[in-house]
Amino acid sequence: QAARLPRLRSLLVARDGEILAERYFRGATADRPANVKSVSKSIVSALVGIAIAEGHLRGPEQPIAPFFPEHLARDPDPRKRAITVGNLLSMQAGLEGTSFDNYGAWVGSRDWVRFALTRPMEDDPGGRMIYSTGSTHLLSAILTEATGRSTWAYARDVLAEPLGIRLPRWPTDPQGIYFGGNEMRMTPRAMVRFGELYRNGGRHEGRQVVPGAWVRTSLHPRTRSRWSGDEYGYGWWLSTAGGHPMFYAWGYGGQFIFVVPELRLTVVTTSEPDLPREGDHLDEIRRILRTLIVPAAEEGGP
Repeated sequence: QAARLPRLRSLLVARDGEILAERYFRGATADRPANVKSVSKSIVSALVGIAIAEGHLRGPEQPIAPFFPEHLARDPDPRKRAITVGNLLSMQAGLEGTSFDNYGAWVGSRDWVRFALTRPMEDDPGGRMIYSTGSTHLLSAILTEATGRSTWAYARDVLAEPLGIRLPRWPTDPQGIYFGGNEMRMTPRAMVRFGELYRNGGRHEGRQVVPGAWVRTSLHPRTRSRWSGDEYGYGWWLSTAGGHPMFYAWGYGGQFIFVVPELRLTVVTTSEPDLPREGDHLDEIRRILRTLIVPAAEEGGP
């Protein structure tokens, strides 16, 4: 059934970390990194958690204004100076979004950080969910300043190398800040390993790569999408699959890391990333997960 989806490029199913099914379609291969789109937001969330544990950041309640004095010190809206790291992670900054209709103008601007920060406030910090890739890009800028390394170099050292995966360089903004929240490249097997990292509470082969407390707080629901109805934590979506609690990373076009802890299951898909939006493809991926993979995992038992 997956093979009949024209946009699908890979489907991997892992139980207890062992890949039990692995299929590639239409030229995709195991060693070719895929553009994981907004799955990148879940990666950036992990980096923020590690940076907090290492003392580079104080915590999710830390205001972001001191990182951007040239943009926020004289802004007439005082609510911007109350935005926290956690607000950016949960898409509750209150700033007008830079995704969807505003995306082209944002990535076409000469300064992505300035563009994101100078958007008008549409809600108070901590208010309703306003999905915005610019919020995650601000986190990349914060990580760059706080750690003294580029987001790519930091991700390579604290996440990719401990997991034994390769994380190629990805695009930067005009100021050289690595794109936060989009355009990262990972192989599907690396995506499985990242999903398994969170299924195992941040541990990989006996090493605590992401703090367990950060994994738990990231998967705590903080807001809800008015479009899908699914809840959102710190860079992760929260839902159910066949009645089982599930968390997942979601990138445009059908890039997914689904984790169903009760079934010890991690499922990864990659898809053609640059075609126009089409809901049927995403619905079909979810249907295959819900009606085929989850029942098979249930039947397999413990």
